[in-house]
Amino acid sequence: MSAVYVKEYAAPPLDRGEIMRYLRTASVDATLERELTAALHEAQPVLSYRLCYAEFALRMGQGEIDLGFARTASRDLAKNLAGCTHVVVFAATLGLHLDRLIARYSSLSPVRALCLQAIGAERIEALCDCFVTDLRYASFGGRVHARFSPGYGDLPLAFQREIFHTLDPSRRIGLTLNESLLMSPTKSVSALVGIE
Repeated sequence: MSAVYVKEYAAPPLDRGEIMRYLRTASVDATLERELTAALHEAQPVLSYRLCYAEFALRMGQGEIDLGFARTASRDLAKNLAGCTHVVVFAATLGLHLDRLIARYSSLSPVRALCLQAIGAERIEALCDCFVTDLRYASFGGRVHARFSPGYGDLPLAFQREIFHTLDPSRRIGLTLNESLLMSPTKSVSALVGIE
């Protein structure tokens, strides 16, 4: 069994354009701007940027990938990992406070709740991007592939159970997986990253 590490980040730079993309709007009227500014003001202080990860040797076989912690026959993941010798598996979360804010505003102000959802989507992606960038620096010139999550292509969402069993993110970063394969906190990601 490979060692599991926990990493915490400072808040990555904010990309308002990405938040607007998640809001599915290109223009902002005064009301939406006010709600977005208020949502950012409330959300930013309560977000935590935490993840846990482990690295494993990778073996590609005929019709099966041995990830070191689990096996899968996913053709799409095999394509993503082509040429790789190692795989990093990680789980990342922003913490429960954002979920609580979204739940509170769902009835009080649906627009604010929508803004908080978009902020959460941009923030968790930014956290994952920071981690993958760190992997690029740590790989000493080895190529780092794009991250690949359960539910992409033909890798079943149920593969998350293998990731959670391996990393134990509930104990390490407060991230759980329920029977329906939904993560809590909701603004969380589990993924695999191949390294050549």
